[in-house]
Amino acid sequence: MSTSFADFGNDLYTGKRSIPVVASRRRFYLGSLVLIVVALLGLGVQHLNLGLEFRGGSEFRVATTSVPSGYEKTARDAVGASEGEQGVNVTLVGNNTVRVQTEKLTDTDSQQVRGSLAKAFGVPEDNVSATFIGPSWGASVSGQALRALVIFLIAVVLMLSIYFRNWKMALASLVALVHDLVITVGIYALVGFEVSPATMIGFLTVLGYSLYDTVVVFDKVRENTNEAFANGRMTYAQAANLAVNQTMVRSINTTVIGLLPITAVLVIGSIFLGPGVLVDLSLVLFVGILVGAYSSIFIATPVLVSLRRKDAAVVDLARRAERTQAKKARDVAAAEEASARGEAVPASTLVGGAAEREEGETLTGRTVHQYARSGPRNQPRRTPKSKR
Repeated sequence: MSTSFADFGNDLYTGKRSIPVVASRRRFYLGSLVLIVVALLGLGVQHLNLGLEFRGGSEFRVATTSVPSGYEKTARDAVGASEGEQGVNVTLVGNNTVRVQTEKLTDTDSQQVRGSLAKAFGVPEDNVSATFIGPSWGASVSGQALRALVIFLIAVVLMLSIYFRNWKMALASLVALVHDLVITVGIYALVGFEVSPATMIGFLTVLGYSLYDTVVVFDKVRENTNEAFANGRMTYAQAANLAVNQTMVRSINTTVIGLLPITAVLVIGSIFLGPGVLVDLSLVLFVGILVGAYSSIFIATPVLVSLRRKDAAVVDLARRAERTQAKKARDVAAAEEASARGEAVPASTLVGGAAEREEGETLTGRTVHQYARSGPRNQPRRTPKSKR
């Protein structure tokens, strides 16, 4: 299995196989558009399930020796909340602590709830802690997170514009980042995951990962397209698609390696630790990394090609590549006809023939040194020390 996957990756890198990511970009645009619309509907209908740190309220923690199987109903009955009532959230923290979150309660009501919970779970009232969290703290965290997001996006545009010397690459990266952010937040709204301060940190971390993966792909796109502009053998779209194929296996491997420890933390945290910072952070990283890997492969580069399709240099390259590829196709057809008639066929007209091998060029036209082509056995021998 590993050998076949490695062969598949090698074929993608050399161009023997090709996945038409750029050519099929309208399909990926449509799929992302559907996901974004669903995400926005989720945000508009379901809204985000903001944690107590953002909306404010009271929190009670009941420490018991053994949590009953119907702890959620027991806690709701003690608080006086019905099964579907909003504003009351009951979760299990660890193996022996029940957490109950409610709207803001007065000191009198808070004391009554403490007594009711202690009686319902059969523990002393001292085993029930009560805390109040004001919404101002959550508002401050939200404001700082949004400010950090804006600064991050501006810095991304400036850095990529300088690094790639092309503002359209920076814009394509920004589109991919917004794509990841909207879909990740929409998934949170649809599924009802609680948004905590750790979730906000996770969102910013996901954007950093997505940007890193996109920059790696764009670096290869720049390398291939510069060679295409130099030799005129491939169009801009073809060179960009080759770059996506060459980095695809690397992106998949990086994503899988990144998800393995996150999945372990998520599973172990959900089973043994219960809701908390680790679970919140690992959950947003798990969702965001998957979306980020998708956008870096199927969204960022196709968007770049769409943005540059009318550039004068890209249009001129398309004409040059079309003439070069048409001439090559005519030469190959003529060689096949000559071969069918039994005539000698010049090696220069054969695809992958001796002339091309002697010339030693890669698929994008880069010249390979003769010693690198001939292999280690044919490399020049070093002069003996006695004769140096």
